[in-house]
Amino acid sequence: MAEREERTFIMVKPDGVQRSLVGEIMERFEQRGYKLVGLKMMTAPKELLEMHYHELRERPFFPKLMAYMGSGPVVAMGMDIVAQGRAMLGATDPLKSAPGTIRGDYCQATGRNVCHGSDSKASAAREISLWFKDSELSHYTNEQHTKWVYE
Repeated sequence: MAEREERTFIMVKPDGVQRSLVGEIMERFEQRGYKLVGLKMMTAPKELLEMHYHELRERPFFPKLMAYMGSGPVVAMGMDIVAQGRAMLGATDPLKSAPGTIRGDYCQATGRNVCHGSDSKASAAREISLWFKDSELSHYTNEQHTKWVYE
């Protein structure tokens, strides 16, 4: 069986890094059976954040979002999922997130909601291309997945 080609972008935001939740968040995805294909930690430059959040630039909270997202390191991850990744993160507003989701378990406020996850395959492709060069993404078959996770 060939592995799925669907990819998404997951980012642990500065509050998640500061709260030492990076390992826990990666572990949840990997234990579910999703494959990590890219990983980097960085303090994102303003230009990258502006491209990433371009659809929000007219919103009144945009300057505050830019200041927050540039306030410290983030961890960018490429994973082999989209829709299920969003479900695992929970609602953007953590108070509307179900217990058992990442935001439902770890967050109290929308402005500090620990993670970002692509909302569609198109967004994922755009976001991955902003944060990773193709040479930074691993292309491999995880034999454990092909035999024990997927039918």
